[in-house]
Amino acid sequence: MKRVLLVVLAALLLAAGIGHFVIPDRFMAIMPPYLPWHYELVLLTGVLEIAGGLGLLIPRTRKAAAWGVFWLLLAMWPANIHHAMAQVQVEGLPASQAALWVRVPLQLVLLAWAWWYTRD
Repeated sequence: MKRVLLVVLAALLLAAGIGHFVIPDRFMAIMPPYLPWHYELVLLTGVLEIAGGLGLLIPRTRKAAAWGVFWLLLAMWPANIHHAMAQVQVEGLPASQAALWVRVPLQLVLLAWAWWYTRD
């Protein structure tokens, strides 16, 4: 089960990371206004998500990648909170207030999921 969920997490990270390059406007829309260089940060986080997803799949780099993914998810959490609090509507994402707030606790699940792979 842990191996299957590892592949699922890696696939989610790879898809999200690629999305940062394919549809960067959607990611820039949810960024808090106090952060500088929105476009550049979207590209950087995309690279880091792709690297994390690939790193999880390589046994030798798995633990370090899991820590990297954990810290990356933690760093991106404010964007999800901003998205919900500011009620930012993003094309292709559910627009209801409840749907916007689901992402906030979902980030805790993702953090726990990444943390699980920091353990032997």
